[in-house]
Amino acid sequence: MNRMPETGLIATAFHKNADNYDQHILVQKRVVTQLVESVALHLDHEPEHILDVGTGTGALLEQLHVRYPSSRLAGVDIAFNMCLKSQQKIGDACHVVNGNAETLPFKAGIFDLVVSASVMQWVNDLSAALKEMCRVVRPGGDLSIAFFCHGSLGELQRCFHDSNVDNAKMSRLHGFWTVDDVQSVVSSMDFEMAVISVETEVDWYDDLHSLLRSIKNIGAGTVAGGSGNGLGWRGVLRETSRRYQQLYGQDDKIPATYKVLYLTARTKAQPLDL
Repeated sequence: MNRMPETGLIATAFHKNADNYDQHILVQKRVVTQLVESVALHLDHEPEHILDVGTGTGALLEQLHVRYPSSRLAGVDIAFNMCLKSQQKIGDACHVVNGNAETLPFKAGIFDLVVSASVMQWVNDLSAALKEMCRVVRPGGDLSIAFFCHGSLGELQRCFHDSNVDNAKMSRLHGFWTVDDVQSVVSSMDFEMAVISVETEVDWYDDLHSLLRSIKNIGAGTVAGGSGNGLGWRGVLRETSRRYQQLYGQDDKIPATYKVLYLTARTKAQPLDL
């Protein structure tokens, strides 16, 4: 996988777009619902203390609060305005802090469950982020994570490529971890149990402009090739739009396909003293 954009740029982008985020997270909302159902299926008890890594505007914590009303909730997000939105949405039932997934600002072993939705595609070091989640969860605690993996926005990548986008802009389209990447990291960790699955989600848009606008409005413009200007860039967009409609258009709409990787894992419990 090519290196993701600098962490500071990601934080700034999501910070600026916090007010618009909930209006544009179509697939992300479905991922949150699916992740909550996965947690409920996996757990046979109500977790006492839950952490959401990359909490955004609090959609995942909000659903978990309904499902587990007695649980203490915490969230962390790299974008300060996202933290404010999440705290406002859930109120006193949750404590949200500004921080990085790769260096979580929490003590070791204090959570029963760590969750994360549509975030891990942004981290530069997936191994570091997963190790941090394992560090803050108690022995025998659970991780339930979902994020976009390789194959996401494949239509957009192909059409940009066909439109002769230069290498610098094309490189911004390849920021998704592969399933092999994830399996390699997970297999190197000392989990008691780990299950990986991939599901496909599709959203439909009126045209390329509406798709790119939606991506930009959630702060994720870097995965869409960033921004450009001038006649050359406008020509690229026209050709990309033409190719997109020609190859994938149906009923005057174009699809955006996402590959969503779900990881459910349990850390090893402490051995009993004999």
